[in-house]
Amino acid sequence: MAKHEHTAPPSDPALRVKALESLLLEKGLIDAKALDEIIDTYENKVGPRNGAAVVARAWVDADYKKRLLDDATAAIAELGFSGVQGEDMVVVENLPGLHNIVVCTLCSCYPWPTLGLPPVWYKAAPYRSRAVSDPRGVLDEFGVSLADDVEIRVWDSNAELRYLVLPERPDGTDGMSEDELAAMVTRDSMIGTGVIQAPK
Repeated sequence: MAKHEHTAPPSDPALRVKALESLLLEKGLIDAKALDEIIDTYENKVGPRNGAAVVARAWVDADYKKRLLDDATAAIAELGFSGVQGEDMVVVENLPGLHNIVVCTLCSCYPWPTLGLPPVWYKAAPYRSRAVSDPRGVLDEFGVSLADDVEIRVWDSNAELRYLVLPERPDGTDGMSEDELAAMVTRDSMIGTGVIQAPK
């Protein structure tokens, strides 16, 4: 029998958010159309596409990659991506033998201008605690199986500093354009809970 997610009752946090939104709308403190536009911007226009453009540029432009690793905030701003929640950025690079993963152990600090809205699991207590105590186990659960000799570094975002992972460029992508490369980059690969697969 098929499971119909839309018939399940909303979670407690979802109900609370809806109640708060309804109250603010009723009191005229927020505008529904403006709220929908903000959500649409971060889910569909910003989303992880900005970050993917940063990654693709770093893969095709060695000078840009150096600037990105030296001063991520300025290099990301070169592409027009900056703002609240993304003022101070650090980019960490995945390499053969080194894999990076990002977490915010205190709350859910996240680089909105480059990655859009944070996924629900990123804000959840199990991820926030286990990414530090058992990063290899967490990565296994995301389908990222790393060899035992691969070092895993965990980066803890906070109110002052946000991290972005520069994934390894997959083999077999030498002839691809910057736009084609950006289309391969996933949100999870820029958090470190995913890897980018080589094209088939």
